[in-house]
Amino acid sequence: MSSESSEEETWVQWFCSQRGHEFFCEISEDYIRDKFNLTNLSEQVPHYRLVRLFIQSIIKLFEALDMILNAYYDSDEMEDEQIKDGKLEKAARHLYGMIHARFILTNRGVSMMLNKCRDGHFGECPRVHCEGQKVLPVGETDKPGEKKVKLYCPKCNDIFNPSPKFQQIDGAYFGTGFPQMALMVQPTSRPQPPTSAYSPSLYGFRIHSSALTNVNSSANNAN
Repeated sequence: MSSESSEEETWVQWFCSQRGHEFFCEISEDYIRDKFNLTNLSEQVPHYRLVRLFIQSIIKLFEALDMILNAYYDSDEMEDEQIKDGKLEKAARHLYGMIHARFILTNRGVSMMLNKCRDGHFGECPRVHCEGQKVLPVGETDKPGEKKVKLYCPKCNDIFNPSPKFQQIDGAYFGTGFPQMALMVQPTSRPQPPTSAYSPSLYGFRIHSSALTNVNSSANNAN
């Protein structure tokens, strides 16, 4: 990358290019600058005013640090030790994640995420009868810090754990409603349910469901 293109890199581009951040899409600058889209986030993110400047900045986080602090730093808001400990960067990542959960519910955000889905950025359903169905990221709760991100298969309507490098991402950064919103906005992206399912058998004979139930009941009683 040339020095000229490097100088034009935004914090959002840098953040999304990091390993393990492939699930995130690049939120548009105009969306971040619109205060209406960030309603109530100031109450959820520490040092909100300063952090918001970070994610709007040109160049990487620490390269932009001096410029932003010289212009906007309030000594009563944050101590130098907090900056050195990376608390500011952590808050910036958290703010971006919370904005991301809102952005991907917009038409533009849905389109960007579905394009990433079609390109295989999120992976495929592990179930055999889903035949490699592309999956979407989803949260089990909208409250940050409670659950990590999961993958939703629109074919079998189940969720799964992502690969290890994505298992530390907060599920709230995608929200509980994103997959359904995406499939309602673009209904042609919703696949048909599986046409077949695995049927347990023994010596060529299908095992009746009641037999499986009895086996499970016996195992539970034994415990």
